[in-house]
Amino acid sequence: METLSCKMLEIFGTNVFNDALMRERLPKDIYIRFQEIRRGDVELTLAVADVIANAMKDWALEKGATHYCHWFQPMTGLTAEKHDSFISATLEGKPMIEFGGKELMKGEPDASSFPSGGLRATFEARGYTAWDCSSSVFVKNKTLYIPCAFCSYNGQALDKKTPLLRSMDALNRQAVRVLKALGKTDVNRVIATLGPEQEYFLIDRRFFEKRLDLMLTGRTLLGAPSPRGQEMEDHYFGTLRDRIASFMEEVNTELWKLGVSAKTQHHETAPAQYELAPVFTTANVATDHNQLIMEALQKTAQRHGFVCLLHEKPFIGVNGSGKHNNWSIMTDTGINLLDPGQTPHDNMIFLVFLCAVVRAVDKYAKLLRASVANPGNEHRLGANEAPPAIVSVFLGEQLTEVFEQLAAGGGRKSWQNGYLRLGTSLLPPLPRDCTDRNRTSPFAFTGNKFEFRMVGSSQSCAGPAFVINTIVADILREIADALEASADVKTTVQKILQKIASEHARIVFNGDNYSPDWIQEAARRGLPNIPSAVESIATILEPENIAVFERNQVLSQAEQEARVEIFLENYIQTVHIEAATTLHIAKRQILPVCQNYAGKLAAAAASLGAVGVKAASFGKQMEIVCKLIDELREAISELEGKVCDISKAPSTFEEAKKSREEVLPAMASVRKAADALEMLVDAEVWPLPTYAEMLFL
Repeated sequence: METLSCKMLEIFGTNVFNDALMRERLPKDIYIRFQEIRRGDVELTLAVADVIANAMKDWALEKGATHYCHWFQPMTGLTAEKHDSFISATLEGKPMIEFGGKELMKGEPDASSFPSGGLRATFEARGYTAWDCSSSVFVKNKTLYIPCAFCSYNGQALDKKTPLLRSMDALNRQAVRVLKALGKTDVNRVIATLGPEQEYFLIDRRFFEKRLDLMLTGRTLLGAPSPRGQEMEDHYFGTLRDRIASFMEEVNTELWKLGVSAKTQHHETAPAQYELAPVFTTANVATDHNQLIMEALQKTAQRHGFVCLLHEKPFIGVNGSGKHNNWSIMTDTGINLLDPGQTPHDNMIFLVFLCAVVRAVDKYAKLLRASVANPGNEHRLGANEAPPAIVSVFLGEQLTEVFEQLAAGGGRKSWQNGYLRLGTSLLPPLPRDCTDRNRTSPFAFTGNKFEFRMVGSSQSCAGPAFVINTIVADILREIADALEASADVKTTVQKILQKIASEHARIVFNGDNYSPDWIQEAARRGLPNIPSAVESIATILEPENIAVFERNQVLSQAEQEARVEIFLENYIQTVHIEAATTLHIAKRQILPVCQNYAGKLAAAAASLGAVGVKAASFGKQMEIVCKLIDELREAISELEGKVCDISKAPSTFEEAKKSREEVLPAMASVRKAADALEMLVDAEVWPLPTYAEMLFL
């Protein structure tokens, strides 16, 4: 039998209407025009769309498709899809197959039922989906999927994709200006690229179905730590069990068919935690692919008797999950603008773009922090496993040395790599990289890209990506303005680089971001530290942050205000659901079991006493259990009061703030008492699967 490895190239992209199929199925002039459309040189017309739609329809029908759908990414953070069949009726009532350019280019879903932050009211239901022709359509579940943007009746962005595409245009405009000013006149387009690493947990479905907290919130709201966690450090890159390997094989197969280049897979740091990483592609396509990856992980897990958990912190006491966004910028001539080359100190183009990124990260650190602010990530950031809420840049030894030289007036030399010799002729000499890796840094340079490690595992890549694109575009705008007005470009470049290196040295930190000392050092440097997701979200509306999005035509002030409202409402609702679930489990599952257990202890003590046997140990244990039961009751009452109280807050921001500062601590008190009882109550009657069972069985 032919193995999967032999079929990899054969199956890759078989469910995608890709460039090769377009070249084969479209008339030559239409294919050429479509490439111009994808590059942004001309607009898509209905006439061209009709021809493309007809070819897509024929191909989809050959693949067994019966429907088509506009697939988009509303502000829920998930994807949405509206399905229509290819069947259409004539005036005579006879059915026929029909799909034209109009159906391909535009859809009309109901916009009133998606989060809009006030941009849409319930009675203002019309919204539009628009085909993103830079992302290939694909067939899945007998449906032709058309990747789309989603906007309101007035053209305001109601989704994740629209600002991402706008930010890519902004970055392209400013980067091309800079390159042309530096003499690179052959470059016509610059593209933001992304490679998101996806972390996730797998647990047996039988445990999941007994945990209401996992079912409703994605994380364990109660549960004592396992006697063994990740202390032995034996899970990272650990051997994959056969059942896990089988699951991963099916995930890869499904993704390869959809043109998603799933490449790397391994066991992560925590027990039952894994990672999947694809090959780089353009930022908007990478975002689409990551949505497909998350969906494939969750659906395939069910077929293998697992449940895939994408929450940032499903279990306390072990590492949570992130999504490391590897970001870079490429020219249409194939040059990675963040590739330092062999001599980065005299690579002027690299230094300009490197310094632009460093200045952008320092100037707009609050925006970067806000781009990853969600309820789940708040439990992960700074938990000695992920970067803290302080944004800093890791450059490594070589580039830090060059950066310091720039501040002093110009680059003169750069540390060169060599070889590692491992002390035996049986092992080859290894080329040594010029810089180490720093897994504690939130924004780390890793060879020819930056790795933004603060992104949460459940998040869409789009938000963090469009923020990075926009803030870098803004700094490139400053640089382009200066270069275009200069009579001596070389001297102007040197002055710009020296100024950036001098003013933004504070953001460069190559040390341990987990260290408590770094918090003090960051404060001394004046770097913002915003642990609260609520406070972080509010910074989006600071004047300079509103201005940078408006200046680069990515988001209007109204669109930003709407997003802040959506983020805060999501925070409130998430905490409310978690609190209600905590109360449900504590009152209906934990308390009854613990009270019955206390009664059994009392009965056992009484029985022994009746026959003259001293039962001091029973009495002592009963005393402890009863004390914890009282603490649990008090904590439940306190939480109920806090939940009722937050609705009285005068604004959405204040309600979100009270949710964080009052409801979450009250939930923690319930958990503290319940977890202590879990360690005492008979395992045979404890109503919830334990951490040890979920993580190790």
